[in-house]
Amino acid sequence: MNSRSMTRIGLILIVVAGLAIDAYVHFHLASAFKNNKTSTLSEADLFRAEATVAIIAAVALLIRPRRYTAAFAFLVAAAGFAAVLVYRYVDIGSFGPIPGMYDPYWVPTEKMVSVVGEGVAALAALALVVMFSSRTSGAAGLSQPPRRSIALRRS
Repeated sequence: MNSRSMTRIGLILIVVAGLAIDAYVHFHLASAFKNNKTSTLSEADLFRAEATVAIIAAVALLIRPRRYTAAFAFLVAAAGFAAVLVYRYVDIGSFGPIPGMYDPYWVPTEKMVSVVGEGVAALAALALVVMFSSRTSGAAGLSQPPRRSIALRRS
């Protein structure tokens, strides 16, 4: 294996680990927020949805490591990271079906572990997106001569 392949595998493992941490923390904390709800959604519902989407993104990246699965993993991790920080520092209140989730208190282990896992996963996923993008449009494709169509060869 070359160093590029090893880097890609390492980044995939980092993203998967970060998303697994995200999923674990959200599933673990969901029941604590079951009473914080609007007419349709509770914060627990949103936590379980975040955890489920994180698992889907991790599995998708493991099964099919491509630019689009890395981009999906980036969006999931970055959205989770942003949500933790926004709801930590800004009291947005409830809007539509989304309950107010302002929580200025950091549970030392769980929230901190979650935000670090999501942040690291987002950065690693972004690096994967760039790596997959450069592979498809980079110098590797230019090192081979362009193929001619059959019609051009006959003329």
